[in-house]
Amino acid sequence: MSDFPSPLPTPLPSTTAPGAAVSTLITRGRRKPGSSRSTRRISRHLRAIRISLTGMILLAVLYTVVLGKSLLVPLVLAAFIGLALNPIVVAAARVRFPRWLAAVIVMVTLNVGLVSAIATLSTPALNWFHEAPTAMRAFAPKIKPMTQQIEAASRATQNLVGGAVTRNAPQANAGFAFTAWDIVAGAPKVLASVLTVALLVFFFLVYGDEILRRAVEISPTFAYKRHTVSIVRSIQVEVSSYLLLTAAINVTLGLVTAGMLYLYGVPDPLLWGTVATVANFIPYVGAITTTTVLAVVGVLHFQEVGPALLPAATFAGITAIEGNLLTPMLQGRRSRLSPVAILLWLLIWGWLWGIPGALLAVPMLTCVKLVTAKLRGWEWFAHIISR
Repeated sequence: MSDFPSPLPTPLPSTTAPGAAVSTLITRGRRKPGSSRSTRRISRHLRAIRISLTGMILLAVLYTVVLGKSLLVPLVLAAFIGLALNPIVVAAARVRFPRWLAAVIVMVTLNVGLVSAIATLSTPALNWFHEAPTAMRAFAPKIKPMTQQIEAASRATQNLVGGAVTRNAPQANAGFAFTAWDIVAGAPKVLASVLTVALLVFFFLVYGDEILRRAVEISPTFAYKRHTVSIVRSIQVEVSSYLLLTAAINVTLGLVTAGMLYLYGVPDPLLWGTVATVANFIPYVGAITTTTVLAVVGVLHFQEVGPALLPAATFAGITAIEGNLLTPMLQGRRSRLSPVAILLWLLIWGWLWGIPGALLAVPMLTCVKLVTAKLRGWEWFAHIISR
C-alpha cells in the first residue's frame, strides 16, 4: 500500500442546468404579481365581510338593549350599587364577620335611609307640583312689561324685514292634576322595580366572590387563571372606589347646596339639595338642569330679580369649583373622561333608556374605560375617551 493519502472525491456535477434554474426563477417572478393581486382581493372581501358582520352584531346589540330595557336597567343599577357597597362587606369579612350578615346590615341601613328620605321629601315635592301652576300665574304679571318690550322689538323686526306680524292665540292653561289614585296605580310597578334591585344587590354582595371563583375555575391554565383574577380584582377595586368617591362628592354637593339655600331663605332646601345630588350624576347636563330649577324656584319665591337669581348663580359657582378643582383632584387622571365622549355617551343611552340611561351613562362609560385599559388590544378605546 502507498503511504500517500487517497485523493478527495470530486463533487458530482449538478443535474440542473443553469438555463433551467434561470427559467424557474423567471416563472416564479411572473407568478408573484397575479398571486399577490388575488391575495389582496381575498383580503378585501374578508375585510368587507368582517365589517358587515360587525355592523349587524352592533345593530342586534342595540335592538336587544332597547327591547330588554325593563330587565337590563335594574340589573345594571344593581351591579353598580353592589360594586359600590362590596368593599364594606369585604372589610367585614376580613374581621371574621359573616358575609351574609354584613350584607343584610348594609341593605337594611340603605333601605331605611332611602325610605326615610322619600318620606321626608315626598310631601314638599307634591306641594311644589301642586302650587307651581298657581305661582306661575301669579308671577306672570310681574314680567309682563318685559314680555311687552320683547314683543314690540319682535314686531319692529318683522316690519323691517317686510313680513307679517303673527300673533299667537291665547291658549288655555292646562291644569296639573296629581291625585292619590295616580300614586296607587303606579305603586306596584315602582315597588316591583325597587324589590328587584334590592334582591339583586343583596345576592351580588353575598355571592359575588363565589361567582368569580366559579368563573376562574373553568379557565384552561393556571397562568390564565392568575391573570384573570388579577384583572378582575383590579377592575373591581377601581370601579368600587370610583363609584364611592363619585357618590360622596355628589352627596357633599347636595349638602352644600341645601345649606346655601337655607341661608338664602329658600323653602325646602333639602328637596333641592337632593335634586342637585341626583342630577350631578349626569355631568354638564345635571348642573345646567339644577341651575335652571333653582332659578325658577328663586323667581317664584322672591319678589325682586336680584335675590331671585342669587341661588342659581351661587350654585353655578359651586358646581364650577366642584367640576374643575375638587373632582379632578380627588379622582385623578385615570377616571377623567373627554367631554365629547361624555356628551355622545349621554345622547346614546338617553336615547336608548331615557332618564335611567342618562343617569347610568357616565358610570358605565367610566367602567368601560377602566376595563378596556386592562384588556390587551382595547387600550386604544380607553385612550380615545380619556381627557
